[in-house]
Amino acid sequence: MPARAAAGAIPLRAGIGLRSPHVAEFLDGRPPVAWVEVHSENYLGDGGPRLAALERIRRDRPLACHGVGLSPGSPQGLDDEHLRRLRALYARLEPGLVSEHLAWCRLDGHYLPDLLPLPYTAEALAVVVRNLDHAQTLLGRRLLLENPSTYLAAAGDYDEPDFLAEVVRRSGCGLLLDVNNVYVSACNHGFDPLAWLAALPAAAVGEIHVAGHAACGEGAATLLIDDHGAAVAEPVWALLDAALRRCGPVPVLLERDTRIPPLAELLAEATRAEAALRAATVAA
Repeated sequence: MPARAAAGAIPLRAGIGLRSPHVAEFLDGRPPVAWVEVHSENYLGDGGPRLAALERIRRDRPLACHGVGLSPGSPQGLDDEHLRRLRALYARLEPGLVSEHLAWCRLDGHYLPDLLPLPYTAEALAVVVRNLDHAQTLLGRRLLLENPSTYLAAAGDYDEPDFLAEVVRRSGCGLLLDVNNVYVSACNHGFDPLAWLAALPAAAVGEIHVAGHAACGEGAATLLIDDHGAAVAEPVWALLDAALRRCGPVPVLLERDTRIPPLAELLAEATRAEAALRAATVAA
């Protein structure tokens, strides 16, 4: 699988997800954000004002691209037209990191509006590895694969960290560690998130995400939902500290996709992520 160094390497700093309500503020000034990340599929058109605005923002700071439509868990394989459009976008923007999700969302040529979970079986592992090999070869770059949040336990041949480790070993991809997803899944299924982190192949982690979540139900029936619609919870901040101790300093990204607050509020949270990253850098 060919690898290519991107022109705008992502620094060991905290960044934020760039969302449409804040684009004007980035264009009118230079908010103190070290780097930004966008959802790749929002920019797959041939041009237009949205892509032009992103290119202007891209000139001021490094950029990462976070895909939501690759569907590496699809047993029918990947959509080569989608891959070609991604390749053209990445050639144009030269993102420092490119990531996707351990999930599937495509069946019989139709895309589903969600990131659907996989059973951690040998069969699913072979599908993911085959699809990642194809994607990384066509894109000419290493992908980071994000661990999902899960809500139902499915029988399988692997637990999640071991499944991710095998995907990394067999495909050569890296990992995007979403610590909010780890916390959400740990609460939903009753496992120890620190033990989960300890089992992860730490050297493969190239980026960390933090985000907020929602709680549905009460008491023992409470289910946490990874909705990216709230401030980062204190237990997730603590898990970020643990993840940075385990993995060493890597870029940290603050996500917010619903109930998006003013930019200043996100910058304050990013400052906290930056402090955690500085502490981990000193400790390393």
